[in-house]
Amino acid sequence: MKTQEFSHQAKDGKSIHVYRWSPDRAPKALVLIAHGMGEHAGRYARAAATLCESGYDVWAPDHRGHGKTASEDELGWFASKDGFTLVMEDLYGLSVRMKAEHPGLPVFLFGHSMGSFLAQGFISRYGDSLAGCVLSGTAGPMGPIRPIGRLIALAGCLFYGQKRKTPFMDKLSFGAFNKPFMPVRTAFDWLSRDPVEVDKYVADPRCGFIASFGLFRDLLGGLGWMQSTRAIAAIPKTLPLYLFSGHRDPVGGMGASVKRLYDLYQRRGIQDLNIRFYEDGRHESLNELNRDEVTADLVAWLDAHIKDPRS
Repeated sequence: MKTQEFSHQAKDGKSIHVYRWSPDRAPKALVLIAHGMGEHAGRYARAAATLCESGYDVWAPDHRGHGKTASEDELGWFASKDGFTLVMEDLYGLSVRMKAEHPGLPVFLFGHSMGSFLAQGFISRYGDSLAGCVLSGTAGPMGPIRPIGRLIALAGCLFYGQKRKTPFMDKLSFGAFNKPFMPVRTAFDWLSRDPVEVDKYVADPRCGFIASFGLFRDLLGGLGWMQSTRAIAAIPKTLPLYLFSGHRDPVGGMGASVKRLYDLYQRRGIQDLNIRFYEDGRHESLNELNRDEVTADLVAWLDAHIKDPRS
């Protein structure tokens, strides 16, 4: 496996840091990873290594406001406006570059947590460009709490500035996630049953930071758009979709919210739609105790959709 790190220039000139893991032989397909909120793309190296062994060329950008893409004053902040759309367009621009380097190879989008929300928007706008999409640690529509949260974020931007960190909204969004797992060792036990993985997250200076009012404004606005009736209707019916989640993932409502999203796609008429829950699994399935099983299932799904992604 070959590992690279490089910068990709977005359409507005922003420099996006990208990790790339390539197989030693010619790849059979390409995978674009969209990571979650409060983490970075480098955390996907282990899963990428397994994908490389199976012949996949894996690209993973640090989103705006995250990882090595973010300058010190940008951590936890997307952009001055339209941040959700800009990050989604960053992903599309990178997918175009991937295709240019490997003409004819299929591209799969893998999104985890916040990355899965970006992926939900991506397939509404650019679904025809993909061979398939995988949503990990995802969720369906939030209901009335989403517009209320966005109003709070908008007010915070107005009175405190959009780059101001907001412990209040962080607690509102993530504060209850640990409750089902009491007693807990850390504030992030809800991520995984594996204490080693949780401790690695806690010790990583690029993980677990508190986001800004601006990021919450953009994310909650994006959620409203990409799970609207119009956006769901724009997803190609022939695009293969694979949803997987830990059965005890609080982001997915312990499976209930993931199932609601699955039902939305089913009503849309998606012809190749799969869902998988992992018993006792928490939020980060790729970092769970059964991660080898999860990764093997991911590879199997990708393999099954290479030759004829429309079948």
